[in-house]
Amino acid sequence: MQEKIYNVLFLCTGNSARSIMAEALLTTMAKGRFRGFSAGSSPGGAVNPFALELVTETGYPIEQLRSKSWDEFATPAAPHMDFIFTVCDNAAGEVCPYWPGHPMSAHWGFEDPAAVVGTDEEKRAAFHRIFRQIMTRVNIFLSLPLHMLEKNAIQREIQTIGTTPV
Repeated sequence: MQEKIYNVLFLCTGNSARSIMAEALLTTMAKGRFRGFSAGSSPGGAVNPFALELVTETGYPIEQLRSKSWDEFATPAAPHMDFIFTVCDNAAGEVCPYWPGHPMSAHWGFEDPAAVVGTDEEKRAAFHRIFRQIMTRVNIFLSLPLHMLEKNAIQREIQTIGTTPV
């Protein structure tokens, strides 16, 4: 019997940096057990070049990445999501669309590296810091024995991950 592949949607407002990096990290770190997606409530239309630099290092195909609306994932034809994580405080406070199948959700807030003002090196350093923080939480999530936990325990665990200091 083939093991279930879980779909995870990462949400942010602009879908240009944090959610993009989370999509790539989860998909590459999960080695086929999870498939990451990302979207935004008000997509900016472009992926941040500093996020693309880091995603390229993961081996994730960057040609798949684009800034897109979360409405694409709220249709009956969209992939069924098992988990939805907001990665910015703005998206966490917004009214989300109805998600078919009632996926488990949690807020994993991260500072916005795209908001950093300074030199390219200062911006790059901010992106590296947030990238590592996302990687830490994704790693914890991937270590959960999902096949052995009941739904309430999983919900508690994914919410706890969002409060884990990174």
